[in-house]
Amino acid sequence: MSAVAKTNPDERIEFAPTTAPSQPEPPREAHQPGRPTDKALELIEDMGHSTILTPENNKRVLRRIDLRLLPILLGIYFLQQLDKSTLSYGSVFGLIEDANLKGREYSWLGSSIYLVQLVAQPAIAYTLVKIRLGKFLAVMVFFWGISLACMTPARNFGGLLACRIFLGLFEAGIPPAFIAITQMWYRRREQPMRLSSWYAMNGVVNMFGSLFAFGLGHIKSSLAPYQIIFLFFGCLTVAFAFVVLFFLPDSPMQSNFLNEEDKLLAIERLRMNQQGIETHEWKWAHVKEAFLDLKSFFWFALMFSISIPSGGITTFGPLIIESFGFDQLNTMLFNMPFGAIQLVATLGGAWLATRYKTKGGVVALLCLPAIAGCAMLLQIPRGDAHKGPLLAGYYIISVYPGITPMIYSWAAGNTAGETKKKVTNGILLVGQCAGNVVGPNLYTTDEAPGYRRGLLSNLAMFCVLVVLCALNMVYIAFLNKRHEKRRVAMGKSAKIVDRSMQTVGEPETDLDKTEAGERVDDNAFKDLTDFENEDFIYVY
Repeated sequence: MSAVAKTNPDERIEFAPTTAPSQPEPPREAHQPGRPTDKALELIEDMGHSTILTPENNKRVLRRIDLRLLPILLGIYFLQQLDKSTLSYGSVFGLIEDANLKGREYSWLGSSIYLVQLVAQPAIAYTLVKIRLGKFLAVMVFFWGISLACMTPARNFGGLLACRIFLGLFEAGIPPAFIAITQMWYRRREQPMRLSSWYAMNGVVNMFGSLFAFGLGHIKSSLAPYQIIFLFFGCLTVAFAFVVLFFLPDSPMQSNFLNEEDKLLAIERLRMNQQGIETHEWKWAHVKEAFLDLKSFFWFALMFSISIPSGGITTFGPLIIESFGFDQLNTMLFNMPFGAIQLVATLGGAWLATRYKTKGGVVALLCLPAIAGCAMLLQIPRGDAHKGPLLAGYYIISVYPGITPMIYSWAAGNTAGETKKKVTNGILLVGQCAGNVVGPNLYTTDEAPGYRRGLLSNLAMFCVLVVLCALNMVYIAFLNKRHEKRRVAMGKSAKIVDRSMQTVGEPETDLDKTEAGERVDDNAFKDLTDFENEDFIYVY
C-alpha cells in the first residue's frame, strides 16, 4: 500500500497514507534543503510516496533479500576463513620444517595478518563511508585471492610473511563491511541470526576444510602439499570475486533485484532501527562521539578478550590435537567435530539472542563451557590413556566462536549515525585484530605438547568476558534511562516501543497506541547518532 506525498513551503514532506487497520501512520520526513541526507530519504522523495509494511510484504521482501545476499556473504566468509586456515593446514604438511621456521616465526605468520588489519582499520572506516559496499568487497576478495596464491612459491619466513601481510591488508575490510551490510539491510531483531550465519562459516571450514586440505595435500605433484593448498584456494577466491562483483548489490536503493516498490518496502523495514541506511558524508562530530562513547571501549575490550583465545586456537588448533598423540590423518579428522560444535553454538547463540532479546547474556553463557574446557586441558595429562578426555575438553572450548558474532551484533544494534557506525566498527575490529596478534604469540611450538601459557591466558580471557558483559549491560540501562528523561523534557512519552525488536504485525499494546498518537516527526533517516536521537532505544 502506498501514500501520496504532499509538499508544503518549508520543504517538509508529509505522508497521507491509505488506511490500514493495524498500521500506524508512516512518520513524516524532514529534509532541509542543501543538507546531505540518507539515500533512503532521497529515494522516498523521488518516488513521491512512502509505503506501509505488512507481515505479508515484509516476509516476501525479506526472503528476496536473504536469497540474494546470504549466499554471497556466506561464500566470502567461508573463503576468508579457509584462506586463513591454510597456514595451520600447511603446518601439518611440513611447512614449518621446509621453510625452516624457528622460535616464534610460525606464530608471527599467524598474527601478522591481524597486525596489518589493525593498522588498516582507520582507513577502512573512512573508505566504507565514501564508496559502494558491493564494489569494495569484490575488489578486496580479488586481491586477497591473489595474495594467497602468491604464497605458493614462498619457501622461507620472509616470503611467507610478505604474502601474509598483503593477505591481511585485503581481508581487513571484510568484517566491517559485513557488519555495515547487515545494518543496511536488516531489522535489529533479524541481525543476530544473519551475522551469526556468515560467521558460522568458521564451523563449516573446520568441518570440511581439513578434509579438503587433506585431499589436496595428497595430490602427487612436483609442488609440496602445502603449496597445492595455497594455489588452489587462492585461485578459487579470485574466481569468486567476479560473483561478488556481478551479484552483490551496493545498497537497498541501488539494488537491481528489487523493483521500486520493493525498494520502498526494504527501506520501511528499517525505519524503526533508528540507525539510517546510507550516506556518503564523513562527519567528524560522529568520530568524536564514537571515541567519547564508553560503549566503544566496551566493544574494544570485549573483542580483544575473545580474540586472544580465538587467534591462538585458530592458529594452533591442529597442533593441539596432534599433541594428544594423533597422526596427520587423525588430526584432520578429529578437527571436524570442533567445527560442528562451533556451528551449533554460533547459530544456537543467535537463536537465543533473538528469542530472549539479549546479546550480553548469551555472550556470558557461551563463556562458561569454554572456561570448563580450558580447565580440562590444563589439568588432564597428555598420553594415549587420556586422548578421549583431552578431545572432550578441546571440543567443549569450541563453543567460543559463537561469542564473536554476538559482539558484532550487540555493537551494530547499539550504534547509529553513518560515520559513527563505521568508526565504531573500526574500533571493534581494532580490538579483534589486537587480540588476534597477541593470541598466537601466547602459544609457541617450544611449549608443545602442553601449551600451558596459551591455555591459561585463554581461561583468564573467558572470565574477563563475563565481567565485561555485566558492566556493559549496566551502562546500556543507564543510557536508556537518560533517553527517557530527554523524551519527557521534549514532551514525549518516557516509554516507547522498540518495534525493530518485534516481528512485523505483532499485536499492538497500549504503549504502541500511545506512542503512535504522540510522535510527530521521525528521526530514522536524519543521520543522527544514537546519542543525538532521543528515540533510539539501546538493546541488551
